[in-house]
Amino acid sequence: MFINTYNQKGEKIGQTRLPSEIFEVKVNPDLIHQVVISQMSNRRRVIAHTKGRGEVRGGGKKPWRQKGTGRARHGSIRSPLWRGGGVTFGPTKERVFKKRIPKKMRRKALFMVLSSKVKNNLLILLDKLKIEGVKTKLITEILKKLPSREESTLIVLPDYDKNLILAARNLPKVDTLLARNLNVLDILSFKYLVIPKDSIKVIKETFLK
Repeated sequence: MFINTYNQKGEKIGQTRLPSEIFEVKVNPDLIHQVVISQMSNRRRVIAHTKGRGEVRGGGKKPWRQKGTGRARHGSIRSPLWRGGGVTFGPTKERVFKKRIPKKMRRKALFMVLSSKVKNNLLILLDKLKIEGVKTKLITEILKKLPSREESTLIVLPDYDKNLILAARNLPKVDTLLARNLNVLDILSFKYLVIPKDSIKVIKETFLK
């Protein structure tokens, strides 16, 4: 498969051949959905937490003696029956939402999503992507000249580039990601993929071992 290649000025400078084993994979929506659900679950943060009777402060002393008072037996004022006591069956931080997906399935789904981006002309290939200094204005000017314009865009970097990462993080619809960390959920979160040619090599070396 050949795809148009652009420079940073948005000019078409030729075509580049993409590896068919990554960018020409038949799409299986069910597999992609399964991988996305697992990734969302693995990223989920457990925030809601209620304290049980053992976590609530106080209540170490028995409120009254066991027998002879005519009242019900109680061992602690922090029992769930008491106001200010623990919560019975409430949400806790111990909940586990993680879902395990085999590595081959994750990799296959990644290739499917990349193939879908190419098929729908949502993947923009650059010969290189470099800016001088940490300036959001520079990365904005580059993106305006590309077919993606100002749509939501994920920039896939071949290696860590501090200037690009810091310059792009001020843009609300733009994010950066290292090619070796590419995944289904991040790709589907953005409409366009902007990939320098060097990133294709990194993707191939990382996911086609």
